[in-house]
Amino acid sequence: MSTWGGPVDVTLTGGRVVTPDGVLEQGWVAVRDGLIAAVGDGVAPDGPTRDVGGAWLVPGFVDIHCHGGGGEAFTSADPARVIKAANAHRRHGTTTLLASLVSRPIPELADQVKALTELVRDGVVAGIHLEGPFLSAARCGAHDPAILCPPDRASIDRLLDAGDDTVRMITVAPELEHGVDAVRHLVDSGVLAAIGHTDATEAQIRPAVEAGATVATHLFNGMRPLHHREPGPIGALLDDERVTVELICDLVHLHPTAVRLAARHAGVRRTVLVTDAIAAAGVGDGVYDVGGLEVRVVDGVPTLAGGASLAGSTLTMDAAFRNAVQSCGLTVEEAVHATSTRPARLLGLQDATGELRVGLAADIVVLDAELKPREVMARGAWVAAGGAGVQAKE
Repeated sequence: MSTWGGPVDVTLTGGRVVTPDGVLEQGWVAVRDGLIAAVGDGVAPDGPTRDVGGAWLVPGFVDIHCHGGGGEAFTSADPARVIKAANAHRRHGTTTLLASLVSRPIPELADQVKALTELVRDGVVAGIHLEGPFLSAARCGAHDPAILCPPDRASIDRLLDAGDDTVRMITVAPELEHGVDAVRHLVDSGVLAAIGHTDATEAQIRPAVEAGATVATHLFNGMRPLHHREPGPIGALLDDERVTVELICDLVHLHPTAVRLAARHAGVRRTVLVTDAIAAAGVGDGVYDVGGLEVRVVDGVPTLAGGASLAGSTLTMDAAFRNAVQSCGLTVEEAVHATSTRPARLLGLQDATGELRVGLAADIVVLDAELKPREVMARGAWVAAGGAGVQAKE
C-alpha cells in the first residue's frame, strides 16, 4: 500500500499516548521508515519532531465489517471506486479494514470477490468479509430474502477459490441446512466463521461455536432477541468466552446501555466496534443501492425503502470510538482495544498493527479533546483530509 506523500520520519511529541501498558501523559512516538521506532514518556529523542499539543495518540482503527463509504460500495468492479470508499474511512482514522459484501447469487458474488483480490494484495483493504448469502430469511434485514441459500460446501468453495486466500470471514446462520458443517469447513480453510442474521435458538448456536465459530456479526442486530427463557444467539454468543462480539456503536442500532452491558460482559478481549457502513458514510442523506435493494438515508439513518428495517449505517470508526467513550461509558483505553487492538488480533495482524508498539506499522490517529481526529497517519504517511489516501500499485 502507498499513501500520498510517502512515509515521513518524525517524532510526535506532547501527546497522551495510549500504549498496551497504559497512557503516557507526556508521551511521544518516533516514526521511522513507516514503522514505530520507539515510544516513550518525557524527553523525546533527537531528530525532527511535531508537537501535538496534548492530543490523544491512538493506534489506527481496524474495521472488520464495512460495506463502503464516500458514495461508493465495495461491490464495485472499478478499483478506483473501491479505493475511494477505503479512503473515505481512512480519513476518519480507519487504517485497516475488511471489505464486506452483501448477499448476491453465488456466481455474482464470486465475481465481486475476484474483483477485490488484487486490491487486497495491494493493501487497499485487508481482506474480504462475506455477509451472506448463507443467512436466515426470518432475520434477513437488508439482504434480499430471495437470494439467501444454505451454505453448501460447493458454494463456499466457489467463493473461497474466487478469493484465492483473501476471504477472511464469512457470516453464517447455523440453523440452516449444512450450517454447522459449513462453520467447520470455514475454520479448516483458515477463514473466520461468524454467526449472524440468525433465528437460531441457544441450542442451535452451541454446536456452531463448538465447531469453531468465533465472531458474532453485529450482536443484537439481525438475530432472534434475547429472552429470559430462550437466550437465543445473543445470550449464547455474549456468554461464550470463545466468541468476539461486534457492536455497531452508532447509537441507532444499539442503545448506549446495550453497548455498555455487552462490552462490560465480553470485556476487552472479546469486544469489537464495527461500522457496518454503506456507501452513504461520509456523504449524507439520499437514495442508495445495497445489494440490489433501495435504501433511503434520512438524518444519517439508512432504512429499506418502504420499510423500517435498518440497512447498515453511515458510521465511521472515529464516531464509534467517540460514542463508546462519551455515551456508553467505556474508557479511552477500552475504546482503543475495541477499535484497534482486538480486531487486529482477530485478523491475525497483531504483529503488524493495532497498538502503538515498537516494530508495528505507524498507523496513528491524533484525536483532540473531544476525540475528533485532527490528523491520521497510515504506514508512516499522513493521510490528507481532502481525499488523499491509499492508491493501487502501478
